[in-house]
Amino acid sequence: MKREDYISWNDYFMGIAILSGMRSKDPSTQVGACVVDKDNRIVSIGYNGFINGCSDDDFPWSREGEFLDTKYPYVVHAEQNAILNARGKSLEGCRIYVNLFPCHECARNIIQSGIREVYYLSDKYAETDSIKASKYMFEKSGVKLVQLSPEVEKIEIKLK
Repeated sequence: MKREDYISWNDYFMGIAILSGMRSKDPSTQVGACVVDKDNRIVSIGYNGFINGCSDDDFPWSREGEFLDTKYPYVVHAEQNAILNARGKSLEGCRIYVNLFPCHECARNIIQSGIREVYYLSDKYAETDSIKASKYMFEKSGVKLVQLSPEVEKIEIKLK
C-alpha cells in the first residue's frame, strides 16, 4: 500500500524555492525561485545574491543610505538568477515558484522568458508601485498568478 501523506507538487516546488532562498546571504530578505516545466521537472533555481565572481564581502548589504552604498544596485533577484541559471534552456510554458511576489524588473524577465505561471507565498509589498506594475504586466501578457497557501505546516529534513 502506498504512502498517503506525501506533499503536493506545489508544496514541493515552493519548498525548493524556500530552501534555495536560504542560500542568500542577505540579512533582511531571503528569496528563492524554482522554475518548473509542464512535466513537473525542475528546469532551474535561484536566490537573491550578488553577481558571480564578486565577493559578498566587497558589496554593501544595507537597505538604507546613498544608493551606491546599499545592496540595490548590485543584487540579482532570485527570479532573475533562476532565469539566467537556466543557461539557454527554453522556459516557454514553464511556471515559477517564489516566496515573495516578483518586482516589476523580475516580472519583465519572467514574461520575456516565456514563463506562463507565477506561484508565490507573500505579497507584502502589494501597495508599492513596483508590484502594481508587475501585476499590470502579468495581466496584460496573460501570465497566471497564484498565491499559494501551503497544505503542510512545515517541511523538515530528517536524517535517519
